[in-house]
Amino acid sequence: MAKTKRSENLVGLRCTVCKRRNYYVHKNKKKVERKLEFKKHCPWCRKSVLHKEVKLSGK
Repeated sequence: MAKTKRSENLVGLRCTVCKRRNYYVHKNKKKVERKLEFKKHCPWCRKSVLHKEVKLSGK
């Protein structure tokens, strides 16, 4: 059987300006203890802004 990526390692990245969740990334929780922060392009703001990690709902 083929291995699938675990959804428990999946986190969302939320724009700090418009508060929309634009990106989803996998996080190695054993190696990275802090919350992720990336400067990425927000299609709603139409510029590169800081995106911070948020939990995924639905669990």
